[in-house]
Amino acid sequence: MTKSTAKQINRRNFFAGAAAIAGTAVVLSKTATGTKVIAQVEEVLAPEKKGYQLTEHIKKYYKTTLV
Repeated sequence: MTKSTAKQINRRNFFAGAAAIAGTAVVLSKTATGTKVIAQVEEVLAPEKKGYQLTEHIKKYYKTTLV
């Protein structure tokens, strides 16, 4: 096997694996358990508050701007 053939086989395996994972994700997202898992992940990843938030590092910055 030549070097270029080995690279093609590796690429083929990679894309075949990626397609299999994507297909599995689509199937799981349509099941009841899959939708529950997706909802839980979205809750964790979604920001709790939107808009302006006065955090500690912003308070420190405001203190540095006082004259």
